[in-house]
Amino acid sequence: MTHNKMKIFLAPMVALLLSGCLGSNYYVLSTASQPKHTYVYSNMVIGVEKVTVPEYLFKREIAVAESSSKIRLLANATWAEDLDAGLTQRLISFLQKKFNQPNVHHYPWGVDKQPTKKVKVQISRFIAQGDKVYLDANWEVKNMRTGRTKARLFTTAVPTSSDASSIVSAMDKAFGELEERVASGIR
Repeated sequence: MTHNKMKIFLAPMVALLLSGCLGSNYYVLSTASQPKHTYVYSNMVIGVEKVTVPEYLFKREIAVAESSSKIRLLANATWAEDLDAGLTQRLISFLQKKFNQPNVHHYPWGVDKQPTKKVKVQISRFIAQGDKVYLDANWEVKNMRTGRTKARLFTTAVPTSSDASSIVSAMDKAFGELEERVASGIR
């Protein structure tokens, strides 16, 4: 193939690749919401374990459930972050604001900062289906001094429409509800 023919062949391919990359919308859930009420606990150190999420949330495209056993990935709607890491950081930021406390850290860490409370969140379902976003999780708060553990189930359904922006907004609201519930469990 001659050099000119190669250019003619490659130019449309490059344009197709670029249009696919440029046409995508990127979304994040890692921006912590502003708590409605705050608490002051000056000597508490909170450790937050990495939030665990279902496998389908490790995909970069936003997943939508078509049935209880079938999901599809939305075209041109991409997560700009790994959701397990983003949701962990968001929960840490929220708890810092909620308790007016900078001593909320990712757990585990070195022995120089031992937590007084340890938080663990496991999400089992976080997906849009029909006209709702569903969030099912269990969370646990362990008092590291006494060894007592408080564990609870959490479930919510937030109305949404089928477009990606609405789905992400509903996911944001659903996770905000979970954050508030975890915070009340820490108190």
